[in-house]
Amino acid sequence: QLVESGGGSVQAGGSLKLSCAASGRIFRGYVMAWFRQAPGKEREFVAAIGRSGSWTGYEDSVRGRFAIFGDNAANTVYLQMNDLKPEDTAVYYCAGRGGMDVSSKQASDYSYWGQGTQVTVSS
Repeated sequence: QLVESGGGSVQAGGSLKLSCAASGRIFRGYVMAWFRQAPGKEREFVAAIGRSGSWTGYEDSVRGRFAIFGDNAANTVYLQMNDLKPEDTAVYYCAGRGGMDVSSKQASDYSYWGQGTQVTVSS
């Protein structure tokens, strides 16, 4: 019920925009987030957005470079990534969670996951 797109390969300093298309029920009723997982590492939180875009939260390493936002008409959440660095290289996953309208950095708190999209940043 979550489908990501927009990954690719860029040079350091470049930009990419990831998209996550969700069913209307999930988009309207759930906290949406982006996680990423690099080879040999655990999945880590990147950013989250509250229901109807009421709040946003970011991991320290991406704050000021990445932006999460939603399009209600398209039931889509986006992750705009600017000033990309080689350490941003990972598979990026879209996730959704119900319950309280608060952020969570724990992957286990999210019930819905997309298939992932690869982002590769070269130096």
